[in-house]
Amino acid sequence: MSTMTIGQLAGELGLATETLRYYERRGLVIPSGRSGSGYRLYGEDARERLRFIRRAQALGFSLDEVAELLAMSDSPQAGAGEVKALTDNRIADIEARIRDLEHLRDGLKALSEQCPGHGSTADCPILSALNRDDE
Repeated sequence: MSTMTIGQLAGELGLATETLRYYERRGLVIPSGRSGSGYRLYGEDARERLRFIRRAQALGFSLDEVAELLAMSDSPQAGAGEVKALTDNRIADIEARIRDLEHLRDGLKALSEQCPGHGSTADCPILSALNRDDE
């Protein structure tokens, strides 16, 4: 098995070396050893864990959730129900964010529909709504 330095591994995966160091401090990735000159060395297992982290983050999992998923992945005896529950919680959070964004969109659409898009800003209904003191 070949090993890579932190710079080589980070470069291969398109990560900043500081990101990799941060993951190491969080216990998400562990170097396989050190070179004779003290450089961190990483093997294939670190590469796979970093890919796992990136895929999980791309799906919206927080770094804390990624740590939980990695722990479950490292423990084959752990129940898949825990993974599903974590995933279902992430889905519920995403659906709540979507509802919030739809609400924001609807409010902005209503403001936009009131504005003719020409004339003075003094007569702009969008700016008037933003300047209202009804909090």
